[in-house]
Amino acid sequence: MTSGVEMRLFIGPVVPLPVSQDILEALVSASVTCATPDAPGVFQLIFDIDQRSPLTTLFVLSGGAPIPMVRVVIAARMAGVDTILIDGVMTHHEVTPGPSPGTSRLSVTGEDMSRVMDYIPFDFIRYPAMPDFARVNLILAKYAFLGVIPMVIPSVLLDVPLPTSSIPQHHGKDLGYMKELAEKVGYVFMMRPGPTVGTSIAYWGPDVQMGDVQPALNLDMDAWRNIRDASASFDTQKGMIPIVVIQNPETKVPIPIPVVVNPVLNPPLGAVPPIPLRVELMNDTGHLNPVQAALIGMARAARAQSGPLKVTGSLDVQTYGRMLEPYKLVGLRGAGPAYTGLFYVEQVTTSFSGGQLTQSFVLSRNGLVSTVEKVPA
Repeated sequence: MTSGVEMRLFIGPVVPLPVSQDILEALVSASVTCATPDAPGVFQLIFDIDQRSPLTTLFVLSGGAPIPMVRVVIAARMAGVDTILIDGVMTHHEVTPGPSPGTSRLSVTGEDMSRVMDYIPFDFIRYPAMPDFARVNLILAKYAFLGVIPMVIPSVLLDVPLPTSSIPQHHGKDLGYMKELAEKVGYVFMMRPGPTVGTSIAYWGPDVQMGDVQPALNLDMDAWRNIRDASASFDTQKGMIPIVVIQNPETKVPIPIPVVVNPVLNPPLGAVPPIPLRVELMNDTGHLNPVQAALIGMARAARAQSGPLKVTGSLDVQTYGRMLEPYKLVGLRGAGPAYTGLFYVEQVTTSFSGGQLTQSFVLSRNGLVSTVEKVPA
């Protein structure tokens, strides 16, 4: 691997264990893309192997398992700091002819631990008098033996269904049901690797775009430049104002209520957001109580105004001096007054290949022009 960076690989059924040096030397390339609210984290490993390689036996035997539980953990150590890139399970492997006679090339792909939550439906489970976040905690408890650590944030507006009126019922598989509950309150559900090998955090809560700021990414700053390339785009059509419609239970008169974005769900990082160009009338909320209608309205508003400004590019990791981490803030300098400032690191893809470590990224912000004058260097 590249100077100053050590890749660490752990593979095993249920419990991931460090691989031997022979397996690390057989590794041709590795790629990890972090999870987003819309997609799981994914990885790909490519090995050069021969017929006696233990990897062949391990992955071929796992193909006959009814529920694949071959754990794969990929980590990187840079400047003495370990970064867990993904903790997941293998979902597919393929063997093709290698570059030289008598060898083969093994390609292993997989997803993060959310894949395990998408196997078995649990429609028979009921949740009497349990709010949404309590249901999520109960669902995640069954995955504790896999090192899944719940991080569940109670929703902004608490709605506890009375058992005398309704009892919530589980719908389908765990992953889909938790995402359904998150969508109703403007939250997200995703798996975040770490903090240690064999553990991962199941995050159910707002897509918070605040906290510690990573060192700045520099685009057009001569010797301080640490970005190889970058491009920016601004979607002016994302602005939307949802209007929820509730019904007075006594008069049966519909009451329209405009809903604005909750700053907890979408804090302002840009001073000039896109102007709302359309209004969405939500007629499907008439049968809900005001609390439920407000939850769904805020969810729609947050999704509509999430990240209209995006910056994509690739990073010179050695010049940057550390790994760029997703789900945190980072400063951007040298990109002009409309695009410099703080951004949310929405997605990072880390690749090892040919002895080199590279990272590509997607940054997002909810408006043009920074709300801060300076960013940390």
